[in-house]
Amino acid sequence: MTTHAPQTAPHTARSVTLPASLDEAVAALTAMPAAVPVAGGTDLMAAVNHGRLRPAGLVGLSRINEIRGWQYQDGHALLGAGLTHARMGRPDFAALIPALAAAARVAGPPQIRNAGTLGGNIVSASPTGDSLPVLAALEADLVVVGPLGTRELPVSHLLAGRDMLAPGELVAFVRVPLLHAPQVFLKATGRTGPARATASVAVVLDPARRGVRCAVGAIAPMPLRPLEAEQWIASLVDWDGERGLAPEALTAFGEYVGAACVPDPQGDEKVPPTVLHLRRTVAALARRALGRALS
Repeated sequence: MTTHAPQTAPHTARSVTLPASLDEAVAALTAMPAAVPVAGGTDLMAAVNHGRLRPAGLVGLSRINEIRGWQYQDGHALLGAGLTHARMGRPDFAALIPALAAAARVAGPPQIRNAGTLGGNIVSASPTGDSLPVLAALEADLVVVGPLGTRELPVSHLLAGRDMLAPGELVAFVRVPLLHAPQVFLKATGRTGPARATASVAVVLDPARRGVRCAVGAIAPMPLRPLEAEQWIASLVDWDGERGLAPEALTAFGEYVGAACVPDPQGDEKVPPTVLHLRRTVAALARRALGRALS
């Protein structure tokens, strides 16, 4: 029995704190900077079990009721970071932010959707996180709380590493604009598992600004925004009419997005078949997503 102790002991956190409020959570993280906040634990515990992470302590967020729902604020939805994928997948939430609900419904098997949270998906920043391209296309902001108070930052800045969480800080809410317009999320999966995306695309219409926003996930460390493709296709949409586009325009948009997000290798190298396949996959997802949003 003693032969097992050296293997299991390093994986166990030395302390576990279960705060009942955001203030208590910030105080716990400030008192123990090496502690790790945990909500659903779907990513964190996998890292612990595989020996990639050995936290000195855990600050559990599951008892903080204020981050488990949502509220309306100045034309936005303020989403609690503790919202589970299962909760976001329900019809009432889908009526609010359809693309995020669609992503939540395909985020994994039931046990993952029941435990995994919106905040965890963001902070773990896995390239295959299904909510990430949706939040990028929506241009969502994060509300971060910490020992110095509350601040906001674009979710894209955190994912790109342009603005990181300071010691004692945690993501409390996600601020999402309510566009009241069609949104679509689609993803392609590989043979290794039905839930993990090989590529994903979120398309969001913004009629007030006559814009089309698109984000591609799973193919890079962070979601990619093909801005030129967005601007080009938005210029073709009849925003005051039926908004429909010819099939040729949808196909061209898909190819534009695929080429922008999966470029040719540098130099005179022949484009590998895997790159061509990924580009075609992204193009097909973008074409279908835009077609559904405009239909």
